[in-house]
Amino acid sequence: MTEWLTREQALERLNIRPQTLYAYVSRGRIGMKPDDADPRRSQYRADDIAALATRRDRGRSPQAIAESAIAWGEPAIATSISTVLHGRLIYRGKDAVKLSATATLEETAELLWASDRPVSFASLTPSAARQSGTPTAFARLSALAAEGWSSLGRRPAMLQQDGAAATSALATALGATPGSEPVHARLAQGWSVEAPGADLIRKALVLLADHELNASTFAARVAASTGAPIAACLLAGLATLTGPRHGGAGAAAIALVEDAERLGADEAIARWLAHDRPLPGFGHPLYPEGDPRAESVFSGLEIDDGLSRLRKAVLAATGLHPNIDFALAAITRSLRLPADAPFRLFALGRSVGWTAHAIEQVTSNRLIRPRARYDGPISMG
Repeated sequence: MTEWLTREQALERLNIRPQTLYAYVSRGRIGMKPDDADPRRSQYRADDIAALATRRDRGRSPQAIAESAIAWGEPAIATSISTVLHGRLIYRGKDAVKLSATATLEETAELLWASDRPVSFASLTPSAARQSGTPTAFARLSALAAEGWSSLGRRPAMLQQDGAAATSALATALGATPGSEPVHARLAQGWSVEAPGADLIRKALVLLADHELNASTFAARVAASTGAPIAACLLAGLATLTGPRHGGAGAAAIALVEDAERLGADEAIARWLAHDRPLPGFGHPLYPEGDPRAESVFSGLEIDDGLSRLRKAVLAATGLHPNIDFALAAITRSLRLPADAPFRLFALGRSVGWTAHAIEQVTSNRLIRPRARYDGPISMG
């Protein structure tokens, strides 16, 4: 068997439509690369196709299919908000990387929310809290959630207002100064960042706004399916984002960089891998050829020597490319932002996506309630 197959060969061996082949590629289940003879065409990894064909031939029970959908499996929820296709992040039909060249987070919210009016995250009331950060963000959203209206039976425009209010509160809690300017400018003011850095923050927020059905977005949709207030849906997303396998990856990437500077890149990589720890900030199942969000950030950022050496060493040792978490670590170091800036940027940007998905879930009028496959003991007494 050859290492790479043509599109026609892949379709024939799997007996699938082109759309299904592209879906497998976008989810990282089939590797793809440009054809050396004709870069306009693509080739597909034969081993991945053979493994998929074997699983299909064996057949799978409904229970096994349902279980596999939970972790990078088949699509489980229909959405028109975003997707990853052919290694590109798409926001309602628009390339997110291209959008991030000029758009603000507010303009991105208008797109993702399908709003018929401009979105504002203005906050004209001075913050009563002396400190900003994750604890303050949780406190603000908790207060809004406790006082919020149920999302059921309300028009999307009203839910959008709730989402804008929650995101505005989240922005000031995470360090943005009060004002009516775009939220990236106010965040830059709060962090004493000059105009070029503010534009980099703007781009990062847009690129982080949504990412299909990730863990925090799924949590927000589950909350929305019960009719919870929009602020409560964002709170569910924020809680999920705190995990080290999600929003905490940016801090872990900074730790890896610091280890590399102290021990040397090769030694740091070897130690992380020896302890069975994946390298934070590198690789992504949906972007086998590299995360375009990270590359977009790098285009406007001068990476320091420590980051550059680590990036090259990881590629040489593992073949993995940087992802958005590594890019957030690079922004944090370059602009001398607070140590938890990767999480703050992630939370603020993704609040727009959480709101979009919460509204979409509410308007679908469906409860998300999967069944569990019980494998514990059963008492017959």
